[in-house]
Amino acid sequence: MIDTEALRTQPELDGENVVLAQLDDSYFAAAWEAVRDPEVIRLTGTHTKFTEEQIHRFLASRPGLEDRADYAILRKEDRAYLGDVVLSDIDEHNRSGGFRIALTGPDVFGKGYGTEATKLLLDYAFDVVGLHRVSLEVFAHNPRARRVYEKCGFVREGIQRQALWWDGEWHDVITMAVLKTDPRP
Repeated sequence: MIDTEALRTQPELDGENVVLAQLDDSYFAAAWEAVRDPEVIRLTGTHTKFTEEQIHRFLASRPGLEDRADYAILRKEDRAYLGDVVLSDIDEHNRSGGFRIALTGPDVFGKGYGTEATKLLLDYAFDVVGLHRVSLEVFAHNPRARRVYEKCGFVREGIQRQALWWDGEWHDVITMAVLKTDPRP
């Protein structure tokens, strides 16, 4: 059974170097910069050009949802915003959900923040919310993210050939998932 109350109230998740806190409009300035960073846009395959109003509205609507958990990734030492991590597309009948993460840009890549945030969210998904399966999609042109996901227990399940058109070429989308029963480092 899925604990929708855990999703609605979203407890803060505390790690060694990061804290996951409820995503809301108080993180607007850093989130606004992130959605305009060219490398973040490329790695997430985002074609949409967001407006400030859209980002404000999105962030303000995150608290209190019962069908997903949107977390801000904060550096533990100073609570600086590093990105967001999301558990979404909750399917109560099949105890499954989707996963997404986006860091703010190259200045925070490669420092272990994404790995730690992913592990914290998976522990929450399996041990608190009660999910059995968490899946994701990652673009083939993002090998750093694939390595992080594998390090956190995700297993490659398939490929969607030429599913993203970016900068004049087609890119594959790799599907991955982790089960509650899979080993997680």
